[in-house]
Amino acid sequence: HHVSRITSTLPTLPVQRPHWLRRAVGRWLRLRHWGRARSAGPVLEWVEGVPLLVLPGVFNPALLRTGAFLARAVGQLPLAAGQRVLDLGCGSGVGAVFAARRGAQVLATDINPQAVRCAQINARLNRLGRQIETRPGDWFEPAAGLRFDWVLFNPPFYRGAPRNMADRAWRSEDAPERFAAELADHLAPGGGALLVLSTDGAPEAFIAALAARGFSLRPLLREDWWNEVVTAYLTSQ
Repeated sequence: HHVSRITSTLPTLPVQRPHWLRRAVGRWLRLRHWGRARSAGPVLEWVEGVPLLVLPGVFNPALLRTGAFLARAVGQLPLAAGQRVLDLGCGSGVGAVFAARRGAQVLATDINPQAVRCAQINARLNRLGRQIETRPGDWFEPAAGLRFDWVLFNPPFYRGAPRNMADRAWRSEDAPERFAAELADHLAPGGGALLVLSTDGAPEAFIAALAARGFSLRPLLREDWWNEVVTAYLTSQ
């Protein structure tokens, strides 16, 4: 895939969507992979040379690509050792692991208990247990009263009611609005968010919801995967 790092030529708004046929093929492949991942047993994946154990029912960061993309974006963050990071909807804990590898203190949260367990395993597997704390819960609830230098979020891309716990990684009825409404209460002074958006979902909804709350976005990393274009945005007030 083609990779672009932040330059003055990267547009803030989402780029043009690929042809509908490319999107349809890509979505079919993604959902097919998700079905395989949910039915399989535990699998050891390697993301950017880092081992991650993925349990059944947990978003696979290598097979489904945006988790690995989040890891690469974390590598581009202006992240200082000792900063506080929230990995919101952590899934396998890939964001937490890569932030902790750069010296951050991380809280990883997810509504899916299987994902929280997975993140715990991966913290220990990578000898980062002292830097990564995990808590179960919905959205920002496990981080009540806490503020962070960075919030990492690889959101559900599709609008709709999730059919089960695992499906929450894919679908939400109000993810853009809820994230935008609650983010400011959890940012330390000067803090920001790293938000992954795809042309395969509803990126305009996230951008509009955040803009309405006074946030600005600028692209940090972008990759063109033929069927979709994925961008990591730095979000700040």
